Amino acid sequence: MSEEKSKKPANTAFKQQRLKAWQPLLTPKTVLPTLFVAGIFFSPLGGIFLSQSDSVNEIIIDYTECKNNNGSLQVLDDSLYSYKFTKEGDAAPRIPSYRFTKNPIDGEPGNCTIRFNTPIDINAPVFLYYRLTNFYQNHRKYVKSLSYNQLHGDVITPQEAASSCTPVSTNKDGKIYYPCGLIANSMFNDTFHVSFVNPPGGQSNTTLNFDETGIAWPADKDRLATTQMNPNDIVPPPNWAKKYPDGYTENDIFKPQLDEHFQVWMRTSWYPTFRKLYAAQRDFKLDTGIYEVTVVLNYDITAYGGTKSIVISGTSFLGDRNPFMGLAWIVMGCVCTLLGVVFLGWHFFKPRKLGDHDRLSWQQSSGPGQ
Repeated sequence: MSEEKSKKPANTAFKQQRLKAWQPLLTPKTVLPTLFVAGIFFSPLGGIFLSQSDSVNEIIIDYTECKNNNGSLQVLDDSLYSYKFTKEGDAAPRIPSYRFTKNPIDGEPGNCTIRFNTPIDINAPVFLYYRLTNFYQNHRKYVKSLSYNQLHGDVITPQEAASSCTPVSTNKDGKIYYPCGLIANSMFNDTFHVSFVNPPGGQSNTTLNFDETGIAWPADKDRLATTQMNPNDIVPPPNWAKKYPDGYTENDIFKPQLDEHFQVWMRTSWYPTFRKLYAAQRDFKLDTGIYEVTVVLNYDITAYGGTKSIVISGTSFLGDRNPFMGLAWIVMGCVCTLLGVVFLGWHFFKPRKLGDHDRLSWQQSSGPGQ
């Protein structure tokens, strides 16, 4: 007769639940110092972060309505710009202005020339961003409207495109859009050119070469590749028609791994108001003086009910101007300190005996009728 197999767990520390464990004992002697130390740590560090954020020079100019300008110089209203400088310079900040210039070629976008000044030097690196409002890149259908396989260079079928990129998947002839999806089709395509109006030495306008490379995350670039599909089987997205008027050919096809503006745009924002990096000046500072930014108005943000702005910003070791992190750390430090004071007062005026067995649930008096 075979021996019956035992169902008893093996006599090991793991199966018999004898593993060593540490359970903190929360007493006033441990909790109160922890709260006060956290308050002392968070508040000054938050003050340092906030100070660094305030040390960043920043210029924001809204040019949404520039296209409706009649060609004359228009001085902007206070609601359309923001100057934030760390100190006063020799010259007061002048109110920015812009002027719309119509393109003589019918159907081609006009230019918006934005003029502003910097009363102080802005040290390198200097970043040029575009800022959009009321643009919901975080919408569920928008975020999901792309094909990762296509962007990796893989061949996809019309059925795969329809499942990933609806409603911008194929054209009326059944050809697949490349790149497909709402994100690629709505890509921001205004272009910016910065010039120094009054450089030292009385020279004429000097064009500043802002670098449009190195603006995307390396991880975004590494995961992209040119499609392996036949150029005759794919077409540019509807909003890219001017960029590729004759469609794709073997020698003229979109290469996502080389287009850093595309890579920046495809990293969607969590918020309806956001800024994205367009270019950077990493070698030279912006000297005190008057500058112009010429914008080619390709992008119609009013179709989405939003606004668009340029942002020229310096930087600190935390990045651009953003007081949120500093304020959050200060608030956290104040909350910890406040809780420490409340618990200290409670413990001082109404102390509780530690290890009091009368506090155990089975030692409590039963209610009526029990």
